[in-house]
Amino acid sequence: MPFFDNAALDSFALRCADLEGGGCLPIAGTVAAGDGPRALPVGTALRIFTGAPIPAGADAVVMIEACVDKIQKIHFERIPCQGDNIRRTGSDQAAGRLLIAAGTHIAAHHIGLVAANGVTQVDVIRRPRVAVFSTGDELCADPRAPHQIPDANRPMLLALARQAGAEVTDLGILPDDTRATAAALNALGTRYDLILSSGAISLGGKDHIRDALVAAGGTVEGWRVALKPGKPVMFGTLGAAAFTGLPGNPFAVHVGFHMFVLPQITRMLGVDLAPVAPVAGFSWTRKAGRAEVFPVHLAGHDDTGLPVLQRLGQSVSATLLPLSHADGLAIVPAEIDQIKPGASLLWRPFCHT
Repeated sequence: MPFFDNAALDSFALRCADLEGGGCLPIAGTVAAGDGPRALPVGTALRIFTGAPIPAGADAVVMIEACVDKIQKIHFERIPCQGDNIRRTGSDQAAGRLLIAAGTHIAAHHIGLVAANGVTQVDVIRRPRVAVFSTGDELCADPRAPHQIPDANRPMLLALARQAGAEVTDLGILPDDTRATAAALNALGTRYDLILSSGAISLGGKDHIRDALVAAGGTVEGWRVALKPGKPVMFGTLGAAAFTGLPGNPFAVHVGFHMFVLPQITRMLGVDLAPVAPVAGFSWTRKAGRAEVFPVHLAGHDDTGLPVLQRLGQSVSATLLPLSHADGLAIVPAEIDQIKPGASLLWRPFCHT
């Protein structure tokens, strides 16, 4: 790229040796972008436009501003050098150069690049098919009864999964009933790569998701993690699909998505997410024993260029308000009980989704 030598600007193509006897040449014609190859007659210049192929025999292009155009003849104010204003074949992109590495998320500028190279199709990874449902007799769509609450988790998870690159299906709200949930899971067949639920995953009398998954022929591979918030997380399978059950509290759901579900989806897409290592811009004392995740605001950068984060909210698992001002989630390892300004943190920026 470019495929052929072409003019870098609107100008005149000439042979430098033809100017040895003086700075004036007759104009023998015009070459425009899209014209076929042609030769430059000896002792003449050709008017040439940006992107037009360099005529055979021409070795320089002189910009209009350095000439005096007299229609039939062109006067040159200085003698050009060979190669001036010629975009040589392969000067932007050598033949055989890698255009897009495997695992790249295809964006508009990638499409422009492959299209410019004449590539009309590329092999891509199919978007993971993700099914999302909520559980709870207390949840409702519109209108809301006095004893019910709006379902925040499902709309949030649907949006998060779409942002992560998945093809998402809304399965609605399932009741707090093992049989009904097992029947709904049985009906899913083999359409999905990942099934995602929220609620009914802890130790309460209505927490039936584990039993329903097993009744539907699935398996429970792991349950509960040392994390605050979001301890009651379940991992399992249903046929060939992965099954991830998140807690019911909205902030814990958001944390669980970024910590567990987002890596599942990105791995299906062939991408690995590496946590960013910023520093704290705050002081905080906490109880060690569980890793803790909390919303943070990007306050700036330190002298070394590392992001500086400010803590938001109180890490309450039922509230979403601090997230509306957050730039991502910070992670403190289980053994750390005190954070001071400048301390290293792990960070999951929301822009990764």
